[in-house]
Formats: sequence, C-alpha cells, structure tokens
Amino acid sequence: MMIGYARVSTEDQNLDLQTQALKLLGCDKIYSDYGVSGATSSRQGLDQALAYLKSGDKLVVWRLDRLGRSLANLVQLLETLGRRNIRFRSITEHIDTSSSGGRLVFHMMAALAEFERSLISERTRAGIAAARALGKPIGRPYLLSSEQVKRARSLIEDKNQTTRDVATLFSVHPRTLQRMLIREEAKDNAHDMENVDMQKSQSYSPP
Repeated sequence: MMIGYARVSTEDQNLDLQTQALKLLGCDKIYSDYGVSGATSSRQGLDQALAYLKSGDKLVVWRLDRLGRSLANLVQLLETLGRRNIRFRSITEHIDTSSSGGRLVFHMMAALAEFERSLISERTRAGIAAARALGKPIGRPYLLSSEQVKRARSLIEDKNQTTRDVATLFSVHPRTLQRMLIREEAKDNAHDMENVDMQKSQSYSPP
C-alpha cells in the first residue's frame, strides 16, 4: 500500500499540486499538514501517516522538503522507516528506496548528514575552547542568581515555606529550584573547605 503525505508551511499556499501528484501515482491514502513548518518535528498529519504505515508499505512525498527541512532529521526518519520495512519515495527527486539507485542516494544523504553533524561538533568545540581562553562562562546561564538561591533557601528554612511555593515565587519549576539549592550548597561547602585549608596552611610553621 502507498501512503502519501503532503504539507504546506503557510496558509496562503494550497496542497492541490502535491495531492494531485500523489493521486496520479496511485497513493491509496493521503495525509496532510496545512500551514505547518517543516522544522516542526511533530506534525499531526505526518504522525498519523507514520502510525498508519505497516511493514511492506511505502511512504510517498512530492518533494523531500515536504517531509522535513533538516537533512539529519530526514535521514533519521528514513532509517526508522527502513527498520519497519517501510519503503520511501520522493517524486521530484526520483528517490525510491525500493530500488538500488534509491538506496544509494539515501546512503549518500546519510553520509552528508554525518558530515554535517561532524562540522557542527567541531565548530562547537572550537567555540567552547575560544570562550574558555577568554574566560567567558560556558553553557546556559542559571535561571536564578546566587543571591536569589540564597534568598529561596532562607524562605524555606527560616520562613517554613514549601519548595513549591518558593519556586512559584521565583517563576521556576520546583525540581529546578531543588537542583539549584543543592548546587549552591555544594559550592558553599567547597568554599568553606578552601578557607579551612588556607587557614591551616597559614598557621603551619615548619620546625
């Protein structure tokens, strides 16, 4: 069975060109998404098509970018279909994974996707190394400052407020607040240990 999928990203476009091509090819059923970006990983029409497909079926699209914008995501989706013994065809690009030529194109796509991931990884590592060399902080900024975390701890310990209530006050999730409290406590303990070690070293006099 051939299952078609069509998508347009804006409401001023229409699906006629795609659906006509899918019908002419002989698709038994066509799912669609209207006004949905290809960058969105979860789409109602696509999700329904993927759920309907069974082993031995074929998913057909008018063009590859109707399925998704990211090469890596396309390869991941096609690999998932392959593991389910579902074939794939793109009309415009003449890709059909039921043929040896189509499988070759897919493997080339997979290689390009892997190359793209490697480039992104290399750029990320280079950026982190450059930031560290300049003394810039790495990673996402904390949602609460150190002073806010200390204030939250005071409200919980001294004012007997619940973690949930305090988290609501600071507009964060309770689990997030709990993690930040633990992190701040560990940082304080490490700082206290450093002070103790420094005092010991200053008070020590060699014989």
